[in-house]
Amino acid sequence: MGINKRDEGKKVNSNINVTPMVDVMLVLLIIFMVITPMLNNKVNVDLPKADAAVVMEDANKEDAVTVAVTRDGRTFLGSDQVTVDDIGSKIAAKLENKTNKEVYFRGDSRANYGKIMDAVDGIRSAGVSQIGLLTEKTEK
Repeated sequence: MGINKRDEGKKVNSNINVTPMVDVMLVLLIIFMVITPMLNNKVNVDLPKADAAVVMEDANKEDAVTVAVTRDGRTFLGSDQVTVDDIGSKIAAKLENKTNKEVYFRGDSRANYGKIMDAVDGIRSAGVSQIGLLTEKTEK
C-alpha cells in the first residue's frame, strides 16, 4: 500500500494579474477626460443669454486671455483675482508675444454695470481693440 502525496507547494504561480489594475486605470482616464473640459472656466459666472450668439472657438483655448466679473463685483484675469487698476498692465503683459490680441470677457448677468464697464475700460487701456463678449445661446 502506497501513500499518495500532493506536491502543490512546488507549483507556485508567480504571475501577476494586472487586469484589475488596467480596469481601474481606464476608469480614471475616462473620468479625467470628462472633467478636464469643465475646468477651463475656473470662475463661476452666470452668463447673460442672447438670441444671436456667435460661436467663439478661440475662447476655449488654453492660452486665451479671459476676464471675468462676478456678481459681487470681483474681477478675474484667468483664475487670478485682480484689481481694476492693475488689469490693463497684466493684460498687456499676457498679450505681448501673441499675434491674436483678442480678450474674452465673461460678465455675470447680475453684476453691477459700473463694475463691468470699469473692467472693459481696463481692458481697453491695455490697447486691446477686440473684446469678445461671451454669452449663452437662448434655447428655443
